[in-house]
Amino acid sequence: MHDMGIRSEHAYLAGVASIGLSVASWFASMKAEQAGIERADRWGIFVGEWAPTFIGLGLALSHYEQQEGTLSGSLHAVKEAS
Repeated sequence: MHDMGIRSEHAYLAGVASIGLSVASWFASMKAEQAGIERADRWGIFVGEWAPTFIGLGLALSHYEQQEGTLSGSLHAVKEAS
């Protein structure tokens, strides 16, 4: 994935976005479908399962980037000892 240009920050962003999408899909299912709250809950849970997957991918990519030395950003900066 890293060789395709996907970085750990992309996976983290997808994880956060999937949390918002989970809430949006639950709300849309409640309003658009007449199947009831059970169907809306299933949609919300289904999409909500994506977040841990994306976060896990982000962690794996971050580990790879640390080993490769391409990890960037102020949060990941290693402080040098004076």
